[in-house]
Amino acid sequence: MIEPSPFTVIFEDNHLLVVNKSPGVLVQGDSTGDVPLADLCKAYIKEKYKKPGEVFLGVVHRLDRPVSGVVVFARTSKALERMNALFRDKETVKTYWAVVKKKPPQHEGVLIHWLVKDERKNKTTAYKKETAGALHSALSYQVIGSAEGYWFLQVNPVTGRSHQIRVQLASMGCVIKGDVKYGDDEPNKDGSIYLHARRISFMHPVRKEMVAFEAPAPAMGMWKYFANFDEST
Repeated sequence: MIEPSPFTVIFEDNHLLVVNKSPGVLVQGDSTGDVPLADLCKAYIKEKYKKPGEVFLGVVHRLDRPVSGVVVFARTSKALERMNALFRDKETVKTYWAVVKKKPPQHEGVLIHWLVKDERKNKTTAYKKETAGALHSALSYQVIGSAEGYWFLQVNPVTGRSHQIRVQLASMGCVIKGDVKYGDDEPNKDGSIYLHARRISFMHPVRKEMVAFEAPAPAMGMWKYFANFDEST
């Protein structure tokens, strides 16, 4: 069996590296000791450009380990500082695809919760009302199809909280396929969940022009139903 590549390059210039992360790959290192995406991408840059010494690569944002899709890295400290500001000021637009096990109550809607992360358990709890220590979280969703008893959603998070999409969708009864942490009773065989960071757009930190990057969904399982989805409709 051929193992999938941990990432493919979507875009690179002197300031940014944008990749499509495979599910199961860490973005940053953790207690597992597994090689993270950041180190893999540093090695890619070092080899491609024959760079001596240490390679700089700043982590701009993260995706959960079982999630696939677009990840942006900064190749200079200036780009990292400016990208951090764009994310902090909510000046990025992100689109995700999700496969859920229950039809949402509405064809499209907005979810607002207050989220609390338990770092020890690495799990987030959603509250419908403002709660001490909780972070306001919002996303919009739209149903874009269904097949085999599952529903396909396009999700646009307004905020960027830990596990936000996973716990907010689960809180309205729409657990993401394979996400046993948030309520599914059956994991996917490869440990992935059916959540994919499809697209991100923002002002380029140096060129000062709008850029948008898209990541194809994994070529496996239920993702086949997204192959011909027209996002312009």
